[in-house]
Amino acid sequence: MPTPITKKGYEALKAELDRLRKVERPKVIEAIAEARSHGDLSENAEYDAAKERQGFIEARVNELERKLADARIIDTANLSSETVVFGATVLLREMPSQQQKQYTLVGQDEADLKNGKISVQSPVGKALIGRRVGDQVEVTTPARVVEYEICEIRFEAL
Repeated sequence: MPTPITKKGYEALKAELDRLRKVERPKVIEAIAEARSHGDLSENAEYDAAKERQGFIEARVNELERKLADARIIDTANLSSETVVFGATVLLREMPSQQQKQYTLVGQDEADLKNGKISVQSPVGKALIGRRVGDQVEVTTPARVVEYEICEIRFEAL
């Protein structure tokens, strides 16, 4: 099943994969060769650390290749909808405090709460999908139940 992702998110994953393949993988191979040249591998901490790092790199390369293969890029710049969908930036008013919050709904790999990007699979993301301006939604968080009113839905290039 394809995983939605923004163009920017896809490019970030691709850049990480390229860096791992072209920079990190050769570096760790060199570190393993260097550690091997020091002799006895059974008590060689540098060798063990390099092999562990190599395992991490290979696992991340495989994970990124799988994610990129399953990715479906959504061009958020040309979207238009009266309902909240993937890629929407939503302005919310928290009830009863009237405090405003803004979130952009993105794929799981792009979520970054500090920058206002939440996953469509998060509790808030799930509650917002399909809703319209003026709708009130209740979101159950680990700490409490929060009620929001949707004030605005817009789309920006991501």
